[in-house]
Amino acid sequence: MRKNLAISLFSGAGGMDAGVEQAGFRTICAVEKDPHCANTLRANSKRGKLIVELDIRAVDPAGLMRSMDLAQGDLSLLYAGPPCQPFSQAGKKMGLKDERGPLIFEVVRFAKAMLPKAVFIEQVEGVLKSKGVIEGMLRRLKRLGYGVNYTIMNAVDAGVPQRRRRLVITAIKRQNPVLCVAISRVHRTVADVIKDLPLPASSRDEAMPVKNHVDITPPRDRERISFVGEGSWLAKEESAPPNIRRNLTRRDTTKFRRLSWDEPSLTLRCGDIFYHPRDNRYLTPREYMRIHGFQDDYVLQGPIRGRTGQVRTLDQHRQVANSVPPPLAKKVARAIKNQIWQ
Repeated sequence: MRKNLAISLFSGAGGMDAGVEQAGFRTICAVEKDPHCANTLRANSKRGKLIVELDIRAVDPAGLMRSMDLAQGDLSLLYAGPPCQPFSQAGKKMGLKDERGPLIFEVVRFAKAMLPKAVFIEQVEGVLKSKGVIEGMLRRLKRLGYGVNYTIMNAVDAGVPQRRRRLVITAIKRQNPVLCVAISRVHRTVADVIKDLPLPASSRDEAMPVKNHVDITPPRDRERISFVGEGSWLAKEESAPPNIRRNLTRRDTTKFRRLSWDEPSLTLRCGDIFYHPRDNRYLTPREYMRIHGFQDDYVLQGPIRGRTGQVRTLDQHRQVANSVPPPLAKKVARAIKNQIWQ
């Protein structure tokens, strides 16, 4: 069956892949250079999906097509979540001056070679403030014969219990395509998705009834967390002693933060891991996945951070925070599917 074939670029841990596949596409190839993300993709791949663990700049799209016996136009959907750090509010905002900034145009390189029926790109909305990026993307896609749209979507409106605004770009091989994406007016909360989970395992060696549900919060961090009230953050807690607060200022509203039980989550980020709303610990990778909209049969591979800090390649919490929420990807992909097969 050659209908609804798709290829994923900058695939990360596969959140976008999961949603696109739930919408009825069959992703036959995913390109991702991070080794832990690539292993996560392999662990969750179905029906012979090819995982290309390379820097995208080293991949020849024409050669990739030949290896999969694809001709131009055979592909229904090319989709991608290029690196957001050059355009993110939390980053240095270097845009195209950042080495990773121009990678967004790699999507156009693949689109030119493959001429899929549609292209779907997700990015942070900060890219709109980076001079020439969106204009350049739209101009290049239009030259390839695509009708192009872009909009800001919030994951909470797609049924994800997380406030997460992102730019969605869609390009379809028809004039002036109009995507109708259904949104949810009832917003889910953190409690809605994590309250039924059992107590987490205390080590990776312990049996886990729910995969990736492990808590390895160090004792020192538990003490710090105990001073933070539900929905609050450490810099706000004046009762915390100086050795706990350290050099925090009132501007540090996203550091050492505890989520609210009965509200949607804040945007999951790659820096500090959020605290559980009620327990004195970090949220587990599985709780992050629930908040992001992953199903429980989706399993992460790679290291787990027990505290704030750096891991050389992407740990499980950052794999989730870097990914596209599957329900958001599903809604957009379903709308695209309705357009290309009208």
